[in-house]
Amino acid sequence: MALVLTQTEDGVCTLTLNRPERRNALSSGLIDAIHAGLDDAEADTEVRAIVLTGAGKGFCAGGDLAGGMAGKAFLEGHRSRGRYAELLGRIPRCEKPVVAAVNGDALGGGLGLVAACDLAIADPRARLGTPEIKVGLFPWIILAPLQRHVGRKALMELVLTGERVSADRALELGLLNRLSEEGQALADAQALARVVASRSPAIVALGKNAFARVADMAYDDALAYLHTQLTVNLLTEDAAEGIGAFLQKREPNWKGR
Repeated sequence: MALVLTQTEDGVCTLTLNRPERRNALSSGLIDAIHAGLDDAEADTEVRAIVLTGAGKGFCAGGDLAGGMAGKAFLEGHRSRGRYAELLGRIPRCEKPVVAAVNGDALGGGLGLVAACDLAIADPRARLGTPEIKVGLFPWIILAPLQRHVGRKALMELVLTGERVSADRALELGLLNRLSEEGQALADAQALARVVASRSPAIVALGKNAFARVADMAYDDALAYLHTQLTVNLLTEDAAEGIGAFLQKREPNWKGR
């Protein structure tokens, strides 16, 4: 059975974590399968946006403590956890936007995936949290993406109590873009991804890369870098096409360059 199911339609590639019997807990095999799914989606010129979701009732329950990332020989376990860290790093660097469809609970490493994605839509019944502290662990790796979304005091409460929060609260904390109607998280995420897929893939990639680059820059350095990126943007064929289409009152025909 494939650990990640792939479906591509209308320029959107949907990657579905497929361990429903384990609430899509992150085994080393599943982590590698997500990497492979992203590799294929990035290489496919027909794909312009990616949706990440989970099979069954949950999005992702986090690291698989029963025979997963914690149950391996020292170096093998260290490698598995490193591959997860690489995954949280590559999602923001992916040239194609990644939308999380949080169809159910997203906990621990699953919440890290949501935080790493560019956009996120959740079912109102979903719960999100970092329960690691309850089993004597700390949510080490996912602190990096979480600190970029959640304020200090609110995040400290999450990681020190391990309590789950509602989707409504997660929206307030900045972990989500919006909530869907019950059972519609995937459909809404795919609809949002199709909107993004309709934009210039070249400019989306350029802007997404800059968005990540300037996040940790000093203010003046960020302004200088973004100034150069504006000039690069204006020199692209898609910029000329987009401006021309606007002036001629027609839809643009993106070339991706």
